[in-house]
Amino acid sequence: MRRFWIWTPPLFICIAIVWLSQQSHYPMGIQLPSPLDKLAHASVFGALAFFLDLAFRKSRHDWPMHRRHLWVFLGVAFYGATDEWHQYFVPGRDCSFFDWLADASGAALGLAVAVWPFLRGNRDPAFGWWRGTRQRPDPKRPLILVADPHWGEELTGLREVTRQFPEADWLFLGDVFDVWVGLPGLETEPQRSFLWWVQERRDAKRWIGLWMGNRDYFLDGLSKQFDLIGEGVGGELPAERLSFEHGDLVNGADRRYHFWNLVSRSAFMWFLVAILPATLAHRLAARLERAMRTTNPNYRLAFPREAFADVAASFAGTTFLSGHFHTREEVGNGISLPWAHEGTFALWKDGKVEFLPFIPQKDTTFSQPD
Repeated sequence: MRRFWIWTPPLFICIAIVWLSQQSHYPMGIQLPSPLDKLAHASVFGALAFFLDLAFRKSRHDWPMHRRHLWVFLGVAFYGATDEWHQYFVPGRDCSFFDWLADASGAALGLAVAVWPFLRGNRDPAFGWWRGTRQRPDPKRPLILVADPHWGEELTGLREVTRQFPEADWLFLGDVFDVWVGLPGLETEPQRSFLWWVQERRDAKRWIGLWMGNRDYFLDGLSKQFDLIGEGVGGELPAERLSFEHGDLVNGADRRYHFWNLVSRSAFMWFLVAILPATLAHRLAARLERAMRTTNPNYRLAFPREAFADVAASFAGTTFLSGHFHTREEVGNGISLPWAHEGTFALWKDGKVEFLPFIPQKDTTFSQPD
């Protein structure tokens, strides 16, 4: 049951704004000189953006942060513009561009405050998103697990394991390519080949899931091509008592990475990449890939055993899986899957994880049919 009460704060704020905009002066004769009047505007519209974002975050699991923030910001900014225009007709009030600028600035600030818990390591699944179905049609079928293949020109191991397990479903736990930006015109030939393979498997009635990693950006536009796609924490197949995530958010104390995660997936970054010519966007993607190699090397050099154990324990009663750390580790009910770049995949079957032996590579590329 949806929590409709969470929409009451933004509703009350909107009512208060409408009432105040119809008054010739502030209640009790209060006069706010500049810049205090601008601060008041920013505070009210910042609160509106904050509570709108919270309401959408708690009631919609399928809306990525960049889209949610973009629509909340545009909606609040537009509401501020109509409010300022309305005041033009109220005696004693004037229509000021700088008041609207304060409204829009407040909206941006409110959205920044809304993600503060995430920066502090909060693991609320509502900071992520998912679409699709969290139940496989036949849980008895084997499920191939692939974490961090970091594919470049070759889809290493994919063809061989497909031939070995033609009846299997598949779950990818992120970092499928060195960098994957899911905006039109930015797909590479290997990425198109991979999506063709996904469609081929789905045509064969196989379930295909993708849980995004730290090298996968703005893939929500591809959601119809997968049975399940998501990002952040909280991935699961409840009926199979299987929980999973990429693993980049396991260490809540890594504030620097959490900040990078927000910035690189923000509405601003999405807009920047969307308006850039394809050649410049590809260069930006290459810079992102190079930046990911050097982000917090001290954190990446050692497996965060204690943090991983705490996260796994929070999923008691399930098997918790992650990738990201490029190493095979088992801590309590948690399993860190090894780097799949060289074709090292795993298998989930009958409630257990088995690691498949390395398969020598022959023909590792896919060609989309003419």
